[in-house]
Amino acid sequence: MKSPNYEFLKEAGRILNSGQSRTLFLTGNIHDLYRLESPEGVKYVPLVNFLSAQWNVSDRILVVYELNGPIRFINKGDRGKVRDAWLKWRTGLDANSLAIETMLATGKVQAELETMSKVFDANLKSAIGKPTVALEILRQMCLCSRTWRDARPFLREDLIIIIEAADMVVPEGEISRLSDADRHRTSICQDWFSDPGFMDGGDSVVFITESRSQINSRVARLPQVVEVQTQAPDEKMRKEFIEWFDGLQDQDKKLQLWSGKQELAKFTAGLSTHALMQLLKGATHLRRPLTLNDVVAKVESYIQSQLGEDIVEFKKPSHSLKDVVGFSKLKEFLSKELMPRFKSSGPDSMSGAAVCGPIGGGKTFIFEAVASELDMVALVLKNIRSQWFGQTDVIFERLRRVLDALAKVLIFVDEADTQFGGVGAETHSTERRLTGKIQAMMSDPKLRGKVVWLLMTARIHLLSPDIRRPGRVGDLIIPVLDPKGEDRQEFLRWVVAPVLMGQPTEDEMKRLSAAMPNYSAASFASLRAEFRAKAARQGDKLSFAEILEIVQDHIPPAIGQARRYQTLQALINCTRRSLLPDSTVGEKERQGWEDEILALEAKGVR
Repeated sequence: MKSPNYEFLKEAGRILNSGQSRTLFLTGNIHDLYRLESPEGVKYVPLVNFLSAQWNVSDRILVVYELNGPIRFINKGDRGKVRDAWLKWRTGLDANSLAIETMLATGKVQAELETMSKVFDANLKSAIGKPTVALEILRQMCLCSRTWRDARPFLREDLIIIIEAADMVVPEGEISRLSDADRHRTSICQDWFSDPGFMDGGDSVVFITESRSQINSRVARLPQVVEVQTQAPDEKMRKEFIEWFDGLQDQDKKLQLWSGKQELAKFTAGLSTHALMQLLKGATHLRRPLTLNDVVAKVESYIQSQLGEDIVEFKKPSHSLKDVVGFSKLKEFLSKELMPRFKSSGPDSMSGAAVCGPIGGGKTFIFEAVASELDMVALVLKNIRSQWFGQTDVIFERLRRVLDALAKVLIFVDEADTQFGGVGAETHSTERRLTGKIQAMMSDPKLRGKVVWLLMTARIHLLSPDIRRPGRVGDLIIPVLDPKGEDRQEFLRWVVAPVLMGQPTEDEMKRLSAAMPNYSAASFASLRAEFRAKAARQGDKLSFAEILEIVQDHIPPAIGQARRYQTLQALINCTRRSLLPDSTVGEKERQGWEDEILALEAKGVR
């Protein structure tokens, strides 16, 4: 049988064959289908079936335990071998000798011997639906397997025991809050995997679970346990599957594509083999061409189903930088400097950027336009924390698998200071672990050029210093400040353009500017909406006097000091002089900003 080129299979084989570990966790993409090649042809099968076929060799006995099923042996003859060894271990007699002894014995002894000959099969039957019983039986099989008598082992072959849905067998949770059965199973596994005889023997146990963090920590953190991750199919594997699937179809059901199979394999990045099969079956059943929009929609729905709609969403902004009013210097920087580096996959690529500035400054609108123009998959990271014990780690691992599978992706994080916490001692352990993993992912060389992080926050000072360092988003921290000079004039013209009869005169512009001091982009947009609403009610344009009356009726919200504090933090944290209002600013001015920050903090402004 030809072995497919699955890296996890090679790694697991090396670990088990070398004896590096006798307890293996297979995690990751465990619910997918895997390519199995045999003399009968190629087929795609679940992971347990795949492992059973790949590891079915002459010197191993494969045993599989599924939570709602029996303990089963892959080869029929293996059950008899293990039963015979177990009887020798318990009675000193094999099955034939036991039968003879039973015939010769009388009365009570005969009854006891007959019971002993049936107890192995009875134990296997009693394990159905009883995981605690099943674990203890499997542990005893390993004890029997490594027991010798007269210089010979009771069982010549080594056992490979595969336990599916291991997270439901020994679930994570505080030990005091687990049920008695869960605590018992945790204790069995802890004793089993820590037994020196088992660690030095030839038997192996393979736990299959989506995430190691779903296994009780008393078992998952044992130093002798090794984890191997199964990954989502890469482009080559997806193309192999597409060709295999199309080869099975009748002529009138052949795939009809907008392009070639290589393009289909490229644009299905992020899909599991299972999800890809669903997409192709749907297209062949309807007997219609499969379009790029169909593929994109399937990828988006699949990723959201894996991570949850409350975790991520796909950003599809309809506006571009041409729709952004003002910010002329920033837009030039974004077009010439930032976007080419975000698009690059080479050594000049960036891991990401942080965008800061006062609330209402237009940060989200501007960088949604950037996301639109980049023509990349844009994921909005909404919340990767979970209220359920241990679930946050699972969500992160799913996110990591998705990012590994996608060819190029932009991670858009709004209100980043609330999404990512710190790593200090005062921070909750889950928060520290999550933030640490995010930081490691931002600076991971494997993801550089594939994943771009765009963090938005009005409170850049609350973002972890570890995230703000160079090599992560600290490579580029961009301030988005209230419009000044010609940018402010552009905003003033934009505000009145839909409703004012004619163009504003120079004097009217001065009066408007004086009536709208310290207006943010959001304030301008809000006022423009009010102008349009008033004009719609009147069924006509507005006069300048009416516009001025509306402006003078407005009282800005009492957030001036908070916005000033956020502006100063953006100025202090900016990593490009060319993006500051005055690029010639020196240390004296910077010290003045810091002094003003301290003064505002003394007043309780944060």
